[in-house]
Amino acid sequence: METTVVVAEDELITRMDLAEILKGAGYKVVGMAKDGLDAIEICRREKPNLAIMDVKMPVMDGLEAIKIIQKEKIAGCIVLLTAFSDNEYIEKARDLGVMTYLVKPFDESTLIPAIKVALAKQREMDKIQDELEVISKKLDDRKFVERAKGILMKKHHFSEDQAYKTLRKLAMDKRMSISEISRLLIDSIKD
Repeated sequence: METTVVVAEDELITRMDLAEILKGAGYKVVGMAKDGLDAIEICRREKPNLAIMDVKMPVMDGLEAIKIIQKEKIAGCIVLLTAFSDNEYIEKARDLGVMTYLVKPFDESTLIPAIKVALAKQREMDKIQDELEVISKKLDDRKFVERAKGILMKKHHFSEDQAYKTLRKLAMDKRMSISEISRLLIDSIKD
């Protein structure tokens, strides 16, 4: 699958150089922005795998735009490319979840490896996030099952094993998951 990129840089020549290097390395540049607002709009429309952002841009700077891009989850990975190497900017970039921070001037030999590493790290982070969501859902489901078992145990004086077997049988009979049956049982008690 082709990696899509949005480039946000206020200097036209730098923007064009970046696009040329990226295209030469096999990336698909789906948009170029001259300020942070343009970058947000392009990211909303294109949902790129990668956004390369400058810090100092007119209208809205890169750091302000990154806050919105990260909040809306409209770009997979963000690389900051800037002339500023102050600790203040580095810390802000880190706090915003920027995957890589590159200082201008840049060339292909430093840009492309940094992008490859950033994209690989982003894929790892996405995988961990997906696994976390699965685990979190399983934990939530387990909590509902435990609550439903408690309701059955109290209402019908069942043992824990009897309550679980009752939930399991209901789930099979109704062709639902035990979690769904448990949620329905809990909801029926609330009313």
